[in-house]
Amino acid sequence: MRDMTRRSMMVGASALAAGAAMLPASAMTAKAGFNLNYAPHPGMFKHIAGDDIIDQINFAAEQGFTAWEDNRLKKRTIKEQEAIGKALSDNGMVMGVFVASAIDWKNPTMVLGDKDYLASFLKELEECVEVAKRVNAKWTTVVPGHRDMKLHEDYQMANITEALKYGCEIYEKHDLVIVLEPLNNYTNHPGLILREIPQAYYLCKAVDSPSCKILFDIYHQQIQEGNIIPNIDMGWEEIAYFQMGDNPGRKEPTTGEINYKNIFKHIHSKGFKGVLGMEHGNSRDGAEGEQAVIDAYRSVDNFL
Repeated sequence: MRDMTRRSMMVGASALAAGAAMLPASAMTAKAGFNLNYAPHPGMFKHIAGDDIIDQINFAAEQGFTAWEDNRLKKRTIKEQEAIGKALSDNGMVMGVFVASAIDWKNPTMVLGDKDYLASFLKELEECVEVAKRVNAKWTTVVPGHRDMKLHEDYQMANITEALKYGCEIYEKHDLVIVLEPLNNYTNHPGLILREIPQAYYLCKAVDSPSCKILFDIYHQQIQEGNIIPNIDMGWEEIAYFQMGDNPGRKEPTTGEINYKNIFKHIHSKGFKGVLGMEHGNSRDGAEGEQAVIDAYRSVDNFL
């Protein structure tokens, strides 16, 4: 059982200074767990827990969250990474994804089969292995980047496949997983080659490695192709990770059109034990907005 008194003291001072006194008293006490491993990210609870990332992790654990996500973890100092790893371990939490390599949002990279790019990509994956060890992470996000409008897409997919095969040779040795994330071309990222779950599924089958799986971002796929639950079923054997945000707006569940309670119920019914990253903003500012995020997840997690 966690030492809740000690942790509450750590969070309490910064929380009160940030305006947590405006929240219901229940916001500052331990909560029951969730049915799935939802993962908040740095800054999501900064008005309640304070600016320190360790205080934020401790607060998230007190609220019943069992995972954490940090896209920019690789850019943090070794000291910060080690502190995050310790905080997660102390709280019995799982580390979710962090971004594996630099993404060029405008120019083709992985799709070209360029040897210099491949060498750089593999070097970054080697660095990710060391980062993962510090925080006991398993998954890193890879976005293959922009497509080349002058090269047939099948050639580009073949080049991506080859790069991923080399990457998986590195990751298989350490039981790590590249998760490929399709991103929508309509609202956020026009021009990227990997847009839909069937494409990611195809790549996973072509690479044929336990270290190459799918990151299913429900927000992006609602915009790009819809049909969320059937696509979850079709791609299930290659899906290792989920992320979410409601649409429109990319805020917490219940603020848009996506029926997250049904989706989470479906994912739970399939026996999913992995992480679901809360990769979205807060619909309201301040401490009250942060409490609204927690309340929203309580609501959509109430499916049993």
